[in-house]
Amino acid sequence: MPTLPWTVPNTPPAGAEAHVFASRFETKSLWGALKFFFRTPGVWRQVSRAPGAYGATLKAEVFKRTFWTLSAWESSKALGEFARSAPHAGTSRGLAGQMREAKFVSWTAKGGELPVEWEEAQRRLN
Repeated sequence: MPTLPWTVPNTPPAGAEAHVFASRFETKSLWGALKFFFRTPGVWRQVSRAPGAYGATLKAEVFKRTFWTLSAWESSKALGEFARSAPHAGTSRGLAGQMREAKFVSWTAKGGELPVEWEEAQRRLN
């Protein structure tokens, strides 16, 4: 699966700060990676219309069983509301047993600095 392009559901207001969130997931098995892969479209549709979402992208290396997310939000509260809503909430609970490792980082960026580059997210995740 190629990297999904940066999608902008809501344009940040001029001068706004964004809550940036990056994650890396590694599944225990190829079967877990395939489950993750097949559940991605529903969550991707959700983020594309999520209140407070300034942008998001996903990178998947299914056969290496590794997935990365990178997103920017109006606030950590907006991100939390997204994460607790369907289908994300059910998907993350349903995949929890498939995960070998997960890592999360967040930081603040100016709205004019979006989209954040993958290199920056990966540097922070290492």
